[in-house]
Amino acid sequence: MFDFGFSELVVIGIVMLIVVGPERLPKVARTAGHLLGRVQRYVSDVKSDIQREMQLEELKKLQEQVRHQAQELETSVRTGVAGVESGIGETVAEVRSILPESPASASGTAAPAPAGAPTPVANPAAAPAPAGADATPARPAPQLELGLDSTPRTAPGADKVKA
Repeated sequence: MFDFGFSELVVIGIVMLIVVGPERLPKVARTAGHLLGRVQRYVSDVKSDIQREMQLEELKKLQEQVRHQAQELETSVRTGVAGVESGIGETVAEVRSILPESPASASGTAAPAPAGAPTPVANPAAAPAPAGADATPARPAPQLELGLDSTPRTAPGADKVKA
């Protein structure tokens, strides 16, 4: 800040000694040192405040950029989704126009089966046996993967008795 050499400090010290006097010079020097320390702390606080404000402005600019990019991304995603939806709608319309629409599917009721066609049965095990067939009831297929078969399972080694 100021450029003082050693000779200039000696001249200032001699002038202060003459003006203030030898008795009050240490007290004045101590007070001047305290004031100089306060000024330095004040200057460093102001510098740090200015730096914080600059960083805050930079962060606000960055936040605004991120918000703008997020809005651009959202609009591009929305237009992409709208394009896909319209493409799917067009494909569905094309498929509907290609496939003939049966009267049963249009009314929501099942169409009657032709005279020679077999009748569909929901549960084949519960279907009546054809005439002349063996009278033994059909056994449903076990559902091993889900563990839903009717026979209870025991853990391996459960039949062993502990002594």
